[in-house]
Amino acid sequence: MTKSEGLFWKKTKSSQLGVVMRRQMPILDYVVDFYIKDLGIAIEIDGSSHENNFLEDATRQDRIEELGVTFVRFSNHQIQNNMNEVLAELRELIHDLSD
Repeated sequence: MTKSEGLFWKKTKSSQLGVVMRRQMPILDYVVDFYIKDLGIAIEIDGSSHENNFLEDATRQDRIEELGVTFVRFSNHQIQNNMNEVLAELRELIHDLSD
């Protein structure tokens, strides 16, 4: 787990957002960083390794979204410097998909 993934997990584990979140969840032939199964939300924390794999990441995201999964990406910078905004965005998405 990267530093950013650890920070994110610390703020979201144990149903802190009112939903059950899983880490390192397999979907198709891929593994997403975090997944909220009940709402079908996949969350990726993008770091420097993703910069070199843009096309591969886009293909993976497209295939997962074809299953009806909502795909959300946050950068390491967002997690480390704007966690409150990240959590607010995620809470809003959870609320919207819960209705």
